[in-house]
Amino acid sequence: MPTSSATATWNGVLKSGSGSYSAGSGAFAGDYTFATRFEGAKGTNPEELIAAAHAACLSMALSAGLERAGTPPTSITTTASCSIDMVEGAPKITTMRLKVRGRVAGIDQATFASAAEGAKSNCPVSKALAGNVAFELDAKLES
Repeated sequence: MPTSSATATWNGVLKSGSGSYSAGSGAFAGDYTFATRFEGAKGTNPEELIAAAHAACLSMALSAGLERAGTPPTSITTTASCSIDMVEGAPKITTMRLKVRGRVAGIDQATFASAAEGAKSNCPVSKALAGNVAFELDAKLES
């Protein structure tokens, strides 16, 4: 299995400094600041990157699970929202809200929700965050 990498650099002090990151593959890169991370300023932050990773991972895991069950999906779309809050005086990632929508022929809502729950519990990013971050799942089958 491959090892993935990324690089990040921070310049200056926390509140007025700035940082940049890039994927080892060269597929993406960006800039971030204190304001983009903690004050809602326009731009990216580490939590957005974790949310993107979780959304991608969950979509793939759910697709694989549905395929194994004999009901391959037409599409799976996951939106992940990663919340950071102050906990005991320090910032902490507290919640990952996962909104999953799927187009899958031949199954009902209960089957889809169960498959999504299994994917949420078993995708590698979920496993990495488990025990540290609360997960909320909203899974709906679309027609």
